Amino acid sequence: METSASFWSFLGNHINSFFQYTAIMNFTVGHVIMILIGLIFIYLAIKKEYEPLLLIPIGFGILIGNIPFWGAEHVLNGDPSNLQIGIYQSGSVMNYLYFGVRYGIYPPLIFLGIGAMTDFSALISNPKLILIGAAAQLGIFGAYAAAIALGFSPSEAGAIGIIGGADGPTAIFLSSKLAPELVGAIAISAYSYMALVPVIQPPIMRLLTTPQERLIRMKPPRVVSKLEKILFPIIGLLLTTFIVPAGLPLLGMLFFGNLLKESTVTKRLADTAKGPLIDIVTILIGVTVGASTQATTFLTTKSVGIFALGAFSFMVATFGGVMFVKVINLFLKEGNKINPLIGNAGVSAVPDSARVSQIVGLEYDKTNHLLMHAMGPNVAGVIGSAVAAGVLLSFLY
Repeated sequence: METSASFWSFLGNHINSFFQYTAIMNFTVGHVIMILIGLIFIYLAIKKEYEPLLLIPIGFGILIGNIPFWGAEHVLNGDPSNLQIGIYQSGSVMNYLYFGVRYGIYPPLIFLGIGAMTDFSALISNPKLILIGAAAQLGIFGAYAAAIALGFSPSEAGAIGIIGGADGPTAIFLSSKLAPELVGAIAISAYSYMALVPVIQPPIMRLLTTPQERLIRMKPPRVVSKLEKILFPIIGLLLTTFIVPAGLPLLGMLFFGNLLKESTVTKRLADTAKGPLIDIVTILIGVTVGASTQATTFLTTKSVGIFALGAFSFMVATFGGVMFVKVINLFLKEGNKINPLIGNAGVSAVPDSARVSQIVGLEYDKTNHLLMHAMGPNVAGVIGSAVAAGVLLSFLY
């Protein structure tokens, strides 16, 4: 009888211990909120087709990161690293994968792929379009000033400001150096606004332009020679990195990837960089960034502030690009003017912001195709955001 009682007591204690370690016993309202956010990301990716290659990995990563697997008082043998499950636990698989985010390894690899798939012909044929990409970086420095005013430290403000470049890899790279504790919030904010380019930018573009300006027709871009395409990444690397050496990890890989493409003798390497490599890194960066948003560390007032500042910086960047075109048109002759609807493409969301220029332009003239023109400032925005990141890193690191 006593043996039977001991058995049932033993069984009951172990069943109770088992339930203490289940997610059911350890979830909080915060976990529920984050899981809902992850589901929203997945919904937007599948239903609305907003950046599915980014939002599905990030959304599913949020689900992974917000499965609570124990409570603070139920740590195995008093050591939270023994189970080695969570992304913040030394020795766990997710922690190893997150290493590439924490130390800024994944972003340069993404830039290598971007360089290998980018055609800079539109920018080479009309070099003044690079000024639009530079003007759009106004959002970065505007958000930096706003973050300082709201009480963020200079390093945190610099990491937050880069969201205005609408460049997720650059945001991760810079925040991993300046504010590692904010990487998750900054990355999620940057990728969210990249996905929402078709929603955020058109109203600003319509508000800032007149009916006459929206109908401006631009001259077809001239044909760019192979030699020019080969020289561009070499000259671009030397010019940008001699001025901002801190941007070398991003700019170096961007221009290297482009040289692989334009040389035409390294097709296999270019195909690998713009295909399997960038796809693998996108999966890893998306899932791990999503998984880093654990409710206990992510749901803070700082995260809310970062999302608000991210929206502000993105709108200022769009404003800066469009208004710069309007100003520069004052000094251009008739026939050489630039359609200000391509000003929004100065942000680094390639090629989505250029597509927005095309879509909005076609609303007012079905025969006025702006996509090729918009790709000029769009690729310039990629370079501009990397240069801006280098500037901020030089002053704040």
